[in-house]
Amino acid sequence: MHSAVNITEPFFRQALPVWLPGRETEMNLTLGFRAILPPSHDASLRIAAWTRYRVWLNGNVLAWGPTRGPHGYYRVDEWDLNGKLHQERNLLAIEVAGYNVNSYELLDQPSFLQAEVEGDGKVMAATDLNFEALIPGEREQKAARYSFQRGFSEVYRLRCDSFSWRTDLNATFKRVSLQTQGEKRLLAHHVPLPQFDLRYPIAHVSHGRLEPIEPESLYSDRSLVNISDQFKGYRLEELEETPFRDIQKLASVRSVQDDGSYSPNEPFTIPADTWSIIDFGVNLTGFPGLHVACETPARMILAFDEILTNGDVNDKRLGCINVVDYHLEPGTYALDAFEPYTLRYLKIYAIGGGVSVNRIHLREHASPDASKATFRCSDDQINRIFEAARETYRQNAVDIFTDCPSRERAGWLCDSFFTSRTALDLTGHTKVEDNFLQNFLLPERFPFLPEGMLPMCYPSDHNDGVYIPNWAMWFVIELEEYRNRGGDSQLIADLKPRVMALMDYFKRYENSDGLLEKLEQWVFVEWSRANDFVQDVNYPTNMLYHGCLRSVARLYNEDAFAKKAERVKTRILEQSFDGEYFVDNALREGETLRLTRNRSETCQYYAFFFDIASAETHPELWRKLRDDFGPIRTEDDRHPEIHASNAFIGYYLRLELLSRYGEAEIILRDVRGYFSYMAEQTGTLWENAGSYASCNHGFASHVAHVLLRDSLGVQVFPLEKRVRFSPPKVSLDWADAEIPMGESKIVCGWSGDGNIDTAIAPEGWRMN
Repeated sequence: MHSAVNITEPFFRQALPVWLPGRETEMNLTLGFRAILPPSHDASLRIAAWTRYRVWLNGNVLAWGPTRGPHGYYRVDEWDLNGKLHQERNLLAIEVAGYNVNSYELLDQPSFLQAEVEGDGKVMAATDLNFEALIPGEREQKAARYSFQRGFSEVYRLRCDSFSWRTDLNATFKRVSLQTQGEKRLLAHHVPLPQFDLRYPIAHVSHGRLEPIEPESLYSDRSLVNISDQFKGYRLEELEETPFRDIQKLASVRSVQDDGSYSPNEPFTIPADTWSIIDFGVNLTGFPGLHVACETPARMILAFDEILTNGDVNDKRLGCINVVDYHLEPGTYALDAFEPYTLRYLKIYAIGGGVSVNRIHLREHASPDASKATFRCSDDQINRIFEAARETYRQNAVDIFTDCPSRERAGWLCDSFFTSRTALDLTGHTKVEDNFLQNFLLPERFPFLPEGMLPMCYPSDHNDGVYIPNWAMWFVIELEEYRNRGGDSQLIADLKPRVMALMDYFKRYENSDGLLEKLEQWVFVEWSRANDFVQDVNYPTNMLYHGCLRSVARLYNEDAFAKKAERVKTRILEQSFDGEYFVDNALREGETLRLTRNRSETCQYYAFFFDIASAETHPELWRKLRDDFGPIRTEDDRHPEIHASNAFIGYYLRLELLSRYGEAEIILRDVRGYFSYMAEQTGTLWENAGSYASCNHGFASHVAHVLLRDSLGVQVFPLEKRVRFSPPKVSLDWADAEIPMGESKIVCGWSGDGNIDTAIAPEGWRMN
């Protein structure tokens, strides 16, 4: 394969990067750019920008981006305009929001736009040639951060003509001068660009009145009170509006339940100082929008969440400001949020004046090719869980693999290990993973982190110096699986110095036994009591280290790492196993390590997953894990002395072990027990066992991989061009699937007692 790294292509024929002179590092400044284009039958828009852009063509949303790259690099998106420049004069308008704050979602880098339209073999428009620029002014600049992990929330002050610059060929506006910025290092976007399909609500939920109250306390998340040189943003006293606090001062009273379906084209009125909640039917990610009219000035706030809390929308449940705030002069408006958000339920507040709304929608931001795969079986509950896994994947795999599309939208390691498996099953390619891994390759260094350490999520800023050493090890383990998926061999080779530097980093923490001891920063095993036992010697972390060392040995033919891995395994077995279970940690007391009595379910799974133990070497422990743990343990409080696993990542390690030992029927039982209530409540899969955090987490899409492998019985080996199809013995009447692979597909199905009905491999591949 050719390397995914390509920084030499001349992406632009003419356009140069531009911005307002001297204002390229100003926080939350939005600029508008417009160009008038003649008709063309064969045209495209090439665009690179920072921080975020949205493109309108003849008054309709065309594009949003950019595809994210690493520090010092910018990806060039190319949008097809064929058949879209059909008017004599076509208005192309581009909004660019320059955030200039450090976050987990987006890098703190100077603002710019570099764009050109090429049609019929010539450059029709370019940023430094014939684009006009303005400061639209409708978005409040001094707004609160949306969350600790993302940029700014949205507050608008609108008149009827606020958007005319992007919809009206003859609009009048104050033009501003632009200045060419320094040359940018550019990369191909490489991944399929998203589509922006409209999704509509399915039902009205409830409505009621607002009454003023005096809350006991006002919302003060760390993203509001921790503004400093280390964490950038506007201080609370600088904010021009605080909708997140204004909502707290209004009680939603006299709630009336609605049971009527929603019709997109039927307007309904929300009188002054009332609210209405609507339901999209499933958890979605994208840009909420609607058409709204008001006869008197009104303030309309859109609040949203993935679930209902006590029948209401809790817009602060995730430590986010889940609101978009509109101050409206009398008139008619077509509104779309600028940033994508995640929601099932939308609550519309009308404050100070009534509004009439219709055509409520969510303009999706999701992977465009996650629907290539199909999976069906005789159990509708399992089918719903598969579709929830697909829905979770498509919202978390647009340009990189993200943890969640809501609170963070960040490219977290470990999460990516699981999501990347799903990617191949649902899309038939590794393009998103190519980008994800390339982003870790290209920076010269990672600011604020120790030499050799990798960021826990990237592309992100970590000004506070926080990192998860465990996640860097998961990076190496994913890299080996990426190779086995047919990933870019040159990219893997180019990453060797980075991997070796990471191994040098860990050397400084090896004790006299060769085990990692007193690792610094955020040592993370999983979201459970297991994470209370991470010092001084944490055995799950060292089990992971054993797996990481073996991956390095196999990736780069370095036998010394294989030998070190065996020494680590020997010491773990000597120290951690107490004759019944593996113990999570030991504490340093002078020259002695004292084994604790802390034992977690997840520690046992780490031991088996990383081959410290097996069903052959520890048969009694495996029998207990297989038969007594999982979702059934809650039925009679089995083994209460062993701290229970959570979804991230204990559930998934358990399913992997059951698969390893051919327990397909138990997998079906556990999948139902773990995930059916999630699929029913949100249509997506969650970060934790409960709904107290993200209800849409990318790693959880791995359930789709599990069902294809263990309930259908298909395993794909791209390097060997081989498909293994072996119908499992499970309590299903039938199962079938189509799995994309490149431009072809795998088709498999069975019925009855494992009778193969269909088994088709791509041309040039072999089956079994």
